[in-house]
Order: sequence, then structure tokens, then C-alpha cells
Amino acid sequence: MGLGVLSIPNSRSPFTALSLCRQLVVALIALVAIGGATRVMEAGLACPDWPLCYGSLLPAKQMSLQVFLEWFHRLDAFFVGIGLIVLLAMALIDRDQLPRWLPWVSGLALLLVALQGALGALTVTQLLRFDIVSAHLATALLLVALLSGTAQMLQPLAVAPRPPLAQPLCAAAGVVLYGQCIAGALMATQWASGRCLRLAEGCAWLSAHRSLATPAAALALLSVLLVLALPSPKPARRLLTLAGVLVAAQVLLGVLTLRLSLSEPLVTVGHQLVAALLIATFSAAAVALRPAPSPALRHG
Repeated sequence: MGLGVLSIPNSRSPFTALSLCRQLVVALIALVAIGGATRVMEAGLACPDWPLCYGSLLPAKQMSLQVFLEWFHRLDAFFVGIGLIVLLAMALIDRDQLPRWLPWVSGLALLLVALQGALGALTVTQLLRFDIVSAHLATALLLVALLSGTAQMLQPLAVAPRPPLAQPLCAAAGVVLYGQCIAGALMATQWASGRCLRLAEGCAWLSAHRSLATPAAALALLSVLLVLALPSPKPARRLLTLAGVLVAAQVLLGVLTLRLSLSEPLVTVGHQLVAALLIATFSAAAVALRPAPSPALRHG
């Protein structure tokens, strides 16, 4: 296979590596949102054991909203792991038709989900220790970025002008947004915002999160304006149009979260959901803006 424009064949079935990657991105974003709901509803220890819940696969007798959230969070993570095993198997079996890098990326993603599972176990056994819970979210968001970028790499590369510095700017925006998410996780897992608003304690975490919000939003919006104002590939334009909407929604949700003093769980969970969507969008946009190969490589 050449290094140029990639087209995934539909030789065996409509179930391709590309479709599986897309489904895994959706499952991972749902995993982040459900994890946020689990934290907000204080359901992180609703299942006191791991990997089972009350010693069974389906704790029907103990089922409540909190138990369901924790149980479903684990179920989603399990299916993500199975999906990544299938992706790795596809990459190895169809290695003559798929990119040579796909087995390595699939293997890395599988290692990350194994780490995610280990951190999930430690979250329960260490009674929601804030650094472990934050690392759990950080790993999930890394998986979102990796699989979103992989899905974009598996699509044909658009032959169109790239605005100068657009790709590194999008990549930088993604990195800064990731850092902002981790700062938010460290704040949330210590309930620092609630303590600051009610008791004037732990306000340093809230201040750090808020101070990073402005440069993160500015860098993200600069990326959006650059790509939309200049000739750019259509996939990147679509992604960054979505990113602009998501940035505006995230700022609004962040303000509402504080104004409501975290009293509305749906707003808080929505804030975390949009953060995961932003990570996925900017990762895909950075890949969509990668330089087009030269004609010699494209046909090589």
C-alpha cells in the first residue's frame, strides 16, 4: 500500500475498520459522560466489588439509579475493550488491505483500555482517591483522541489547500483543551468547586480551572476562524464548524455550572460530555489537516 490517499475496501462486509473506529469513539464519549454522571450522583462506590457488582454480572436485586450508573459504566468499558480486540484482529487479518500502522495503533489503544480497567479497579478499592479518579478520566480522554484521530486517518485524504499553521494550531488547541479537562477533573474529584462556593475552601483548584478556560477557548476559536476564513479541506471545515458550536456550548455550560452551584447534575454532566466531544473533534481536525502527500508518494 502506498503512503497517499487511503480508501478502505468494502470487500467482506460493511463492517470495516473505519466503522468500528467510529463506533468506538461514540462508545468512549458515552463512557466519559456516564462516568461524569456516576461521579455527580455519588455512585462511584455503588458497586462495592470489582469487576463484578455485588458478586454478579447483573445485580438485579440491588439495582437502583446509582447501582445502574456504575454497572452500566463498567459494561460500556467492557464492550470498548471487546471492540478494540476486534479492531486489532481486523488489522492483523486484513493487514494486506489496511494501513501498516493500524495494528500498532490498535495495540496501543488496547493497552490504554487495559490501563483504564486497572484504574477503574483501583478507583473502587482505593475508595475514589482523587488522583486515581482523575487518571481514570485522563486515560479515557486519551483513548477518545487516539480513536478519533485513527478514524479520520482511515478516511480518504482530501486534496485541498491547507491554511498555514492550521494543523499545529488545531493540535495545540487539542492539547490545551486536554489539559483543561485534567484540571477540571482534579477540581471535580476533590469537590473543590462546591467547597469553594459554599465554604470558601479549596478555591485554588477552581481558580486554576477557570484561568485555563480563557486561553483554551481562545486557541480553539482561533483554530476555527483560521480554517473557516481560508481555503481548507471540507472535512476540516465541517469538524471546526462543529468545534465552534461546541466551544460556545462549553463556555455556557461552565458558567451555568458555577451559577447553579453544581445543583443541576445534567448541566455538570453536559459540561463533561462536551469536553469529550471537543477532544474528539480537535483530534480529528488535526489529522484532517495533515499535509497531502506528493503525487509520487500518492501513486507509489
